Amino acid sequence: MSDLLLSDDFKSIVLGAAPLIDVRAPAEFKKGAFPNTINLPLMNDQERHLVGICYKEYGNDKALKLGHTLVGGKIKKERTKAWQDFIRTHPDAMLYCFRGGQRSQISQEWLAEEGRQIVRLRGGYKAFRRYLIGETERSCDRFSPILLGGRTGSGKTILLQRIDNRIDLEDLANHRGSSFGRHITPQTSQIDFENALGYALIQKLELGFGNLVFEDEGRNIGKVYLPTHFAEYLSHAPLIILETPMHERVEIIFEEYVVHAQELYRKSDHYDPLDEWQRDMRYAMERIQRRLGGLRYHTLCKHFENAIDLHIKSGILDAHKIWIEYLLKEYYDPMYDYQIQKRSDKIVFRGNEEEVLAYLKESGSL
Repeated sequence: MSDLLLSDDFKSIVLGAAPLIDVRAPAEFKKGAFPNTINLPLMNDQERHLVGICYKEYGNDKALKLGHTLVGGKIKKERTKAWQDFIRTHPDAMLYCFRGGQRSQISQEWLAEEGRQIVRLRGGYKAFRRYLIGETERSCDRFSPILLGGRTGSGKTILLQRIDNRIDLEDLANHRGSSFGRHITPQTSQIDFENALGYALIQKLELGFGNLVFEDEGRNIGKVYLPTHFAEYLSHAPLIILETPMHERVEIIFEEYVVHAQELYRKSDHYDPLDEWQRDMRYAMERIQRRLGGLRYHTLCKHFENAIDLHIKSGILDAHKIWIEYLLKEYYDPMYDYQIQKRSDKIVFRGNEEEVLAYLKESGSL
């Protein structure tokens, strides 16, 4: 069908946060997709597997015929209806497959048979991802980075939310960037992280920002990592240190890792939310056991178990602040101080939250 709509205006898709339909199989989607995307596959994993075998053994025509046999009749109607339902609530939606070829074209044709027009991405997933990777690399010529550092619990993420020209890498990675930083929901895949970073850079730079502020993360954030060229560029950025008193840091960690985290577990479908939270916290402590050392590890665990006992018996949570402060003093602070000493030449300012904001404004960095 010659009148099927195509677009490779990827920048407009990013800036408009266009909703996308990924018609690839679920296994492909799970490896990585784009922001604002839903997976409504033309073929499921098993169907795709069978068609792939047929393609290798007998060629494209036979594979295409098998695909129409597997995804015909009732199945075709169900999958076309799923696309129609999504388009009904997202009229500006577009669709794509891996290379923008047969699967997305067939999906377009089936929708056209039902009177629905939709744009498909020229070159599909592969072309769009290549564009985002390229834009991430090219972006380094278009902005000056500023890193916001500080000890664990100093409130860097809280401060970032007050800065318009920020890119929150932890949010893109769905991880808080520490041994205890795992969220209740799974961390994003490496490909998803890279795609989300590309989106964020394009959107921020389109707003005209010449400076972008990032939290000082290093290259890794949980299991994902910054692209090599981009990480190298950030490593030379000036560093601002947010200084926060210990009692405030304890409160910040307590609210996020205990109060808020337990609330998220309660809202989840876990059978025993408190038990699941405890299990995850103990696992996080086990991961740092060797670096913490035997004596300090056992002391930390004892403080944690005492807090749990009091929590269960009386509902009081404040005892958790004891192990949090111990963890900060005995583990995070010495490790951070050692790392920051090696980069002292990059530090351009130290101060509390208001002082840091004032410095950024006065230096023209906001």
